[in-house]
Amino acid sequence: MHHSSKAVVEAFVRAINRHNVQDLAALMAAGHRFVDSLSNVVVGQEKMRAGWAAYFRMVPDYSIAIEETFCEGPVVVLLGTAEGTYAPDGALKPENRWKTGVALRAQVEDGLIREWRVYADNEPMRERMRKSS
Repeated sequence: MHHSSKAVVEAFVRAINRHNVQDLAALMAAGHRFVDSLSNVVVGQEKMRAGWAAYFRMVPDYSIAIEETFCEGPVVVLLGTAEGTYAPDGALKPENRWKTGVALRAQVEDGLIREWRVYADNEPMRERMRKSS
């Protein structure tokens, strides 16, 4: 399971970086849980399909770069950076670009992501959101 868990998580990251909501949804377990860095929880594949689609509209160049991966059975931990440009009007303005360190924890079950948990300092993005309001 060690290698297959890692492969599932790597596929999930590739889908995020391609902004492919269909592939993301296909990799989510039916009771998928998304937990953000403020401990907000969203449960359900369909809710997260809509959530990712909305996020990709808000940050159209969002990407994750993974530097290290740790696997222990069904749990995969990724360390790296997340970056993008906050674009409420669709325009990629350099002053709205941000980059922050990120840790991600995935729980894989039966070849699907049961839980995706994000640990990141999202203040750089919130700052851009405040400036744009």
